[in-house]
Amino acid sequence: MNIHHLRNATLVIETKDKVILVDPMLGDKGTSAPSFTLFRFKAQRNPIVGLPDHAMSIVEKTTHCLITHLHPDHLDKAAEQFLKQKNIPVICSVKDEKKLKKRGLNVEQTINYWEPSSFLGGQIEGIPARHGYGFVAKPMGNVMGFYIQLPDEKSIYLSSDTIYTPEVQKVLQNYQPELAVVASGSAQMDIFQPLLMTLDDVLRFVKDAPHKVLANHMEAVNHCPTTREQLRTALVQENLQDKVFIPEDGECIAF
Repeated sequence: MNIHHLRNATLVIETKDKVILVDPMLGDKGTSAPSFTLFRFKAQRNPIVGLPDHAMSIVEKTTHCLITHLHPDHLDKAAEQFLKQKNIPVICSVKDEKKLKKRGLNVEQTINYWEPSSFLGGQIEGIPARHGYGFVAKPMGNVMGFYIQLPDEKSIYLSSDTIYTPEVQKVLQNYQPELAVVASGSAQMDIFQPLLMTLDDVLRFVKDAPHKVLANHMEAVNHCPTTREQLRTALVQENLQDKVFIPEDGECIAF
């Protein structure tokens, strides 16, 4: 299995003859969404970096697309256009099915929380995610993580945009994923509490993860202050650095 980290939360899982595109934000720099903050962090249109030069050559091989939620940094207009043009089969939460079909996407399969479903010869299960601490989680809407088991491959937990919750801990401890992906940018709007795990909770996630962790959702959208270097420093202080992949945009990890 190859895991291609493209940018932000966009990654590609390449396994045998299947190529699974996850949470595609495919627009050019500054074209996917307006600035998510105006004064807490520097106001910039998103994404704040472009795609790696070779990214679309990987994306073009997509056979299936997995979408955790509908925010523009996880599904932008450029990605929608690509998915519709190629008629890519989409897998999503049951709560997002109607909206995605209304946008013209080919929703092939819907997933419910805590219910395993057949997926590409293996299984996929929807995992609850809470997109923010306190009140802000409600207006941020529905988010679903996924626990994926594919034939002859290591298991993957895509925790998606979430804080650290008992449900997250349950998956790490009981399901024992061999790779756990965590959104690590500590996103925050101009008001309210953070939308993603704080750095302390990312470290907790890493400590509780039974195997390897991949940290993403950093240095690509303007409301994520935690950098790769800050995360590396914190991991070294906790002697956790060997447990975590922190890929650069465009990097491929053989797993």
